[in-house]
Amino acid sequence: MLIKTRGIVLSYLKYRETSIIARVYTEQLGVQSYVVNGVRKAKPPGRIALFQPFTLLELVAYVARGSGGLTRLSEFRCAEPFQTLPYDVQKGSVVLFLSEIVGKAVREEEQNEPLFRFLHDSILAFDRQTAGSENFALGFLLQLASYLGFGIASGAELTDQVIMAGHSPVAAGSTGPATLRLREFEHYFDELLRTPVTSTIPNGRVRHELLNVLIRYYQLHVEQLGEIRSLDILSQVLN
Repeated sequence: MLIKTRGIVLSYLKYRETSIIARVYTEQLGVQSYVVNGVRKAKPPGRIALFQPFTLLELVAYVARGSGGLTRLSEFRCAEPFQTLPYDVQKGSVVLFLSEIVGKAVREEEQNEPLFRFLHDSILAFDRQTAGSENFALGFLLQLASYLGFGIASGAELTDQVIMAGHSPVAAGSTGPATLRLREFEHYFDELLRTPVTSTIPNGRVRHELLNVLIRYYQLHVEQLGEIRSLDILSQVLN
């Protein structure tokens, strides 16, 4: 059976000589893995670009009979051509970082229209954003947590959980320097939750620390999130 759906590319792996296995978050079926034949051939050129992280696609796909099955795409095309993401190094690093987290945190093979709409609309908004893109990843992760079931209402709520779970460099309940540093971050998270456009985050170093806190928070709630390897690349670019 074939199904027509929109999809958001999360990642891909090389498969055989000219093909890939693409992991895609689809509007109708959740996370799916597809064999895509021939996209790494020299001709026609450029088809592999359609499977870069967060590319928005329209798909006609075969439906796997069981959960977790590997199937194929019958047709695919770009649904929303990007204006800036493929050409902006800073934005490209943000996309690489966020797609790694989304790929690890979102695993359900079932329809979730609100989550798909959030991802789709956020990606398009980021592509068109002309100012303030350095804080986009922080705001995105705070909003994504709500769609995944562990959203917060304040910065204090976030830091309390990180400290009490022992993910802080100091013991839970301690008032040592590391815990005090986390408390200093609470107002930045409050700003990102309420007025992200006017956030007063001073520099890339603080932004990197805030991202580390958010990753620790995600590790509390997402089983086997593991190390986010693209964070170092993003931090270098944001600095």
